[in-house]
Amino acid sequence: MQCYCGSGKTFEACCAPLIDGIAAAPGAEALMRSRYSAYVVGAGEYLVATTVPQKQVPEDAELIRQHAEATTWLGLEVLASQVQGADATVNFKAFYREGDGPIRVHHEKSTFRRIDGRWYYDEGTLYEASVGRNDPCPCGSGKKYKKCCMV
Repeated sequence: MQCYCGSGKTFEACCAPLIDGIAAAPGAEALMRSRYSAYVVGAGEYLVATTVPQKQVPEDAELIRQHAEATTWLGLEVLASQVQGADATVNFKAFYREGDGPIRVHHEKSTFRRIDGRWYYDEGTLYEASVGRNDPCPCGSGKKYKKCCMV
């Protein structure tokens, strides 16, 4: 099975070892991709554990699992990634649908910090975004959005 993060690798060779705690993310973009995959599979504990320690809220793990059950994640698009020493940013769009609702876009510029050799998510800036009528449909059909899921 292809990895949810869109790397082109299999899930077992890409994000699963990170989510399962077998390996640590080698960089901020890899961590961001694994966090997207964790949202897809409802791995709330991983999302909490990969947030900077002073911002971790263990109770969020259950809320993330519940949200995953009601959400279909359709794809991830990494727009830019930049590392400067122990700080990094990743700008991305994640496409999803809640229940039978319309396709939505989560557009975020995330900041990451390397602490004691491990990368952690710090915070994100959200941007207003939507799928354009003539954009490729995020569902992966190859059709334009207006001829596919927008209908």
